[in-house]
Amino acid sequence: MKEEKRVFERKLYARMLRWKETDQGTTALLIEGARRVGKSTLVSAFARREYDTHILIDFSKASREVFALFNDLSDLDYFFLRLQLLYGTSLQERKSVIIFDEVQLHPLARQAIKHLVADHRYDYIETGSLISIKKHVENILIPSEEHKLHLYPMDYEEFRWALGDKVTIPLLRSVFERATSLGDDTNRKLLRDFRLYMLVGGMPQAVDTYIEKNDLEAVDRIKRAIIQLYEDDFRKVDPSGRAAMLFDAIPAELNKKASRYQVSSVIGDGASDATIDQLIAEMKDSMTIHIAYHANDPGMGMSMNMDIGRYKMYVADTGLFVTLAFKDKAFTENVIYRKLLSDKLDANLGYLYENMVAQMLRTAGNNLFYYTFPTESGKHNYEIDFLLARENKICPIEVKSSGYKRHASLDAFSAKFSRRISRQYLVYTKDLRREGQTMYLPVYMAQFL
Repeated sequence: MKEEKRVFERKLYARMLRWKETDQGTTALLIEGARRVGKSTLVSAFARREYDTHILIDFSKASREVFALFNDLSDLDYFFLRLQLLYGTSLQERKSVIIFDEVQLHPLARQAIKHLVADHRYDYIETGSLISIKKHVENILIPSEEHKLHLYPMDYEEFRWALGDKVTIPLLRSVFERATSLGDDTNRKLLRDFRLYMLVGGMPQAVDTYIEKNDLEAVDRIKRAIIQLYEDDFRKVDPSGRAAMLFDAIPAELNKKASRYQVSSVIGDGASDATIDQLIAEMKDSMTIHIAYHANDPGMGMSMNMDIGRYKMYVADTGLFVTLAFKDKAFTENVIYRKLLSDKLDANLGYLYENMVAQMLRTAGNNLFYYTFPTESGKHNYEIDFLLARENKICPIEVKSSGYKRHASLDAFSAKFSRRISRQYLVYTKDLRREGQTMYLPVYMAQFL
């Protein structure tokens, strides 16, 4: 798989700069993220721009000699001397940074952070994928001197930046804050732009390929390779293959419109609850997925009232979701590309928008919760797709790709919990408008919630 040719502007850069200026070497910066979200590229660019010199140790290809350096840190002068000779780089006190790339591949290096930070000669940045999985941290002392940041796939604003557009998103934020309509023609144009983001996604290699080739089939090939990487990672930590199966089944499970992810329908009933819990924890730690938990009592403190055994699962990048949904078919058979580009997405493909909203909410820093309750007949359930806590109240969100004039779940929830609601949203594909207590929000504005 080719490396990214461009260094894209990422919002996390500003937070990294704040860490450098505030912590002044008293902590190491740990960038966690899924494979191929651009961690190495971002950290390398940061080191080049913000330090006089730097050394990048890529543990996925470092020599045995480099690995052996971390077996004995009793003489740090010798350690740094050997490191500089091995990489042909001169380090300058308080003006250089040492990067531990893919640090989970060498646990002793991560354990060394405690002593290296205490030495205070240089700054340290770590990057890691699947970094919290037990097999990568067992038998080592996890350093407390780490400042953790999460890097997600490129959000919609970063995607627009990559296309040379720094105007659209600030203008949309202003429209959102004033709650003014855009007009149908403008909305159609904005939605067309956003649908492209849904198809390409936010993985830097996919974005780079789109910019270079303007070819969605080429983009799809990149995404298939990334999905294969994820599946291979899952099989390394779960040789039974169950984690990979659970990941692959996300589109199908969302399409069922069930009130939860039905694990048994994917891997059968043979696994114990403890095994399933461990698999889900590993998948969540990998940052390849997002999980929305059922809020048993929708209100403040939903994290204390959630049902950890009742959840929905989303792919962390909707571009990957599109490819995953038709992974076993040729690109030309992927109806989502064709229907989204022609603005003819069927109602039964509405789960695509649900995954997109989950991604936008989580990337913006929100924890994901949803809520179901029985209808008056008791034969079906109402479902609120997402719940956000705001101050001392909640904001229910219903996502629709069509049929927006009917929102029975939102109406029933509003009647049941009216005193708890701050504002309620119907996220859809039409223009922004307000009707009573409901804000009808174009899907591309969900990033502002």
